Amino acid sequence: MNTAFDVITIGRAGVDLYPEQVGVGLADVTSFAKYLGGSATNVAVAAARHGHRTAVITRTGEDPFGDYVHRALREFGVDDRFVSGVAGLPTPITFCEIFPPDDFPLYFYRYPKAPDLVINTDELDLAEIRAARIFWATVTGLSEEPSRSATLAALAARPADAITVLDLDYRPMFWSSRDEARRWVQEALPHVTVSIGNLDEVETAVGVRDPREAAKVLRDKGVSLAVVKQGPAGVLAVDGGGEVSAPPVPVEVVNGLGAGDGFGGALCHGLLSGWDIERTMRFANTAGAIVASRLSCSAAMPTTAEVEELMSRAG
Repeated sequence: MNTAFDVITIGRAGVDLYPEQVGVGLADVTSFAKYLGGSATNVAVAAARHGHRTAVITRTGEDPFGDYVHRALREFGVDDRFVSGVAGLPTPITFCEIFPPDDFPLYFYRYPKAPDLVINTDELDLAEIRAARIFWATVTGLSEEPSRSATLAALAARPADAITVLDLDYRPMFWSSRDEARRWVQEALPHVTVSIGNLDEVETAVGVRDPREAAKVLRDKGVSLAVVKQGPAGVLAVDGGGEVSAPPVPVEVVNGLGAGDGFGGALCHGLLSGWDIERTMRFANTAGAIVASRLSCSAAMPTTAEVEELMSRAG
């Protein structure tokens, strides 16, 4: 029996503390809600919500918040066997402010160093990484050693015909410069079959902001499917069969954070289901919109039925 994971992700994990008061700065917030967080972790949760067998490779502190990460992963149906503790480093905490519809400042507490950046190459289960139907990595994982070497080793271990995704996920606070980020993205791209990022992220990756030009550059570098998020202009997806533009799905935005991770988990579902790119993009866009209409990230990830129901209403 094939027991390979459908999706394995590698990258950030931690705890999101989101204010329960909307439109209020952190200085005036009086209460917070606690959620599982971290982009790679959220994608694993999102894919699990669509019925897939998923796991995340990450590390936490050896503290109560680390215990919470393990428990929450299991509750969401994500395998936590590749999650280990790092002595002396706290599990990361992320705060945000919520100013709908489009202002959600993030405050990362990842000091003195985030445990998820202490993923070591010799700790990787390369056999499981090779066997996974989809492997998902993020650019944040390339920002520091030893995570950088581990991420590159995992990407290099993937079969050439496997679905290997790089979430371009550029966050300036994790890098010394945009040029440094571009350098390491260029190292990773030869091992990638799918790339996904917004306009700023693709510009960081390849030095081109125009979505079609950026997608062309990514394809020229060997990426089979380039996905470019364009905000209000929707999503552009380009593969060997041509390009597809999917419009955004209108919702009342509560918290835009996590929408991209919901999109990512839904993208994995479409790829695993063998759908064409147009159907996959519509499904992923709708999943992301549902997350944006909810407060949390991980706990907001929709089921397949919820996405299909909104798609049928949107027409």
